[in-house]
Parts: sequence; structure tokens; C-alpha cells
Amino acid sequence: MPETLDEKKRRAREILKRLDKHYPDARVLLDYSNPLELLVATILAAQCTDARVNETTPEAFAQFRTAKDYAGAPLEDLEKLFKPTGFFRQKAKAVRNCCAALVERHGGEIPRTVEELSSLPGVGRKTANVVLGNAFGIPSIIVDTHVLRVSGRLGLASPHNVEHKYADKIEQELMEACPKPQWTRFSNLLSFHGRRICIAGRPRCPICPVNSLCPYPNKTKA
Repeated sequence: MPETLDEKKRRAREILKRLDKHYPDARVLLDYSNPLELLVATILAAQCTDARVNETTPEAFAQFRTAKDYAGAPLEDLEKLFKPTGFFRQKAKAVRNCCAALVERHGGEIPRTVEELSSLPGVGRKTANVVLGNAFGIPSIIVDTHVLRVSGRLGLASPHNVEHKYADKIEQELMEACPKPQWTRFSNLLSFHGRRICIAGRPRCPICPVNSLCPYPNKTKA
């Protein structure tokens, strides 16, 4: 019989409990000290490792303290700083345009709604949720590539939405399954799990703490 929503909610809570115990250090892996820094780092993290971004941002964060600083910076200076992260020309424009919009629309402050944040140039819904959930503590489901894959394997997101990478629909499915106060924590746990055990190629199913709760048909055998 297909799993009911109540059954999925109970299973999601148990998955959350086990992953929370297994990954007590789960968190966003980008280094930041304020919401603006996290916003800039998340923009730079597109198609780049978090580790490389963390190597790149200290110099930028030391030079540019406010959205107004980024908005007024010469594009060439930003490109030079962001070059190690790849696609640096596009990222420099995205950061400067985003910060210019922050100054113009919000007085340089980071807004606290997903609608306002995702309307900024260079900011998608995932980036908005990263900032809201981790910098402001506002419950948010963050569908990165790991969360997309793991939620599909765990049967928390529909195969159709996973196959077509409908991140907004997967976000809604996870919001339904997980208690709201735990949305951000659950996202970080799923992302950690996708990096450590439920990896893309050959998942490490024999040592998975949620193996017994997972319906994935192609589990790796011991």
C-alpha cells in the first residue's frame, strides 16, 4: 500500500532523530559572521566547493563590510577576488547587482522573507533559504543537490519531482513531512548525509543509520 502522509511524517521524524544523533555537527559549511557574508558566500558557492569559497572569502569580507561597499566596488576588483571560485565574472556581477538592490530596496539590510530575498539579482530560492535558515534562524527547507538526491532515495520526495529536479516542489514535500521548527536542521542533516554516506555514485548503505527506514531499491549490498 502507498505510504500515507501521516506514515511519512512519522518516518521523517525518525529519520531526523537518527541523523541528528549521527551528525551532531551538521551545519552549513560556508564560513560567515553575519547574514551579508553568508549571502555573498552562497552566491559564490554556485558550481564551486564550499572549501574553495571559504579560502576565497576572508579577503573579500575584510575589504567589503556592507552592501554599499560591494555595490560601489569596481567590477574588476570583485572579479579578481572571486576568480578562484570559477565563473568569476558572472559572480562578480551577481554580487554587485544584488548588493546594489539591497541598498536601493532595503537600505542595505538583508530582508527576512524568501520572497524579498529571492527577488534580488543573483539570488534564487535555495540561496534565500540558506540565509533565512542559517543566518536568521527562520525555519527553511534548503534543497541543494544532496538534499534533492537523498530525499528522493528516502522516499520523502516523489520520483517525478526528483527526476525533473523540481526543487520548489521537493521543498513543499519536505515541509509537509517534517515539523516546521526542524526544517533548517533537517535540511542540513540531509545535506551532510548526502556528502558522507548517501553519496551520488555508490551509496554506503551498509553503514547508513537510516537504512531500515529507506525504501531505495538500489541499495549497496554489504
